[in-house]
Amino acid sequence: MTKHAIGLDVGGTKIAGGVVDLATGQVCLREIIPTKAARGGEAILADCVTLTQRLQSQAQSHDWPITGIGVGVCELVDPSGTVTSAFNFDWRHLPVRQCLATIAPAVVESDVRAAALAEARYGAGRQFKLFGYVTVGTGISSCLVQDGKPLAGARGNALVLATMPLTTICTNCGTVLNPVLEEFSGGPALLSRYQAATGRMLPHGQALFAAVVANDQVAIAIVRSAGEALGNSIAFLCNILDPEAIIVGGGLGLAGGLYWDAFVATTRTHIYAENTRKLPIIPAALGVDAGLIGAAACSDRSITG
Repeated sequence: MTKHAIGLDVGGTKIAGGVVDLATGQVCLREIIPTKAARGGEAILADCVTLTQRLQSQAQSHDWPITGIGVGVCELVDPSGTVTSAFNFDWRHLPVRQCLATIAPAVVESDVRAAALAEARYGAGRQFKLFGYVTVGTGISSCLVQDGKPLAGARGNALVLATMPLTTICTNCGTVLNPVLEEFSGGPALLSRYQAATGRMLPHGQALFAAVVANDQVAIAIVRSAGEALGNSIAFLCNILDPEAIIVGGGLGLAGGLYWDAFVATTRTHIYAENTRKLPIIPAALGVDAGLIGAAACSDRSITG
């Protein structure tokens, strides 16, 4: 019998849930609800339980027994499945796994490692033994995958790519600078930078990319510089880890256009070794579904070991 699991991709803006065929990675049922993070962790967890129950009921109507539940969350998660940060909402002291385990066996994982597992198992990472997965959206995170398994690190924190300042001193004026990549190249950062430069507030990232197509020079400069800054950091990642390939997911990472072109060109420019400089840099094959597919896959021991 085909095995199915429920995956939840719990982000700061939305919660994507789905029933996934674990043999193929196909999303058989899907539902998206808003996170409404300001309500707090308990309300979000209650919504996750209700959504999971709803998906389980729908799966039963199709005669798809649910073998497990996986939750990918946009926070730090240690190897035991305990959420250890509260950047978007606070699940640190809540019984997340236990609440969902009343429905089916459950696991909790970081969203970037869940998405990386999905690409390794079903997507663009299948052909590589060692690749770097980078997700670019509201935040920017990374994960090294070796032999199909995402690296968690000693404490589950081997995903922080873009939240620490790169402290420098301006050689012209002596000002101490503390640029943070997420605050320069992440999705909300692009809109904030555009508003600061023009006084105009755009409703979403698509509007900014439309402005680029319309030859808005401010939008072009912001998007290009954001892609270049991301490329500089990804090149550093390549120089340190020497992966076979870089796979890029997330809404902004998959947007293409000027952002992608500037990112790829700058990455290759700043890679030190010539034989690394030509490594494949490719979009995630599973698109925005990678998170929920990977979360479901995390629940299957035959996949994760």
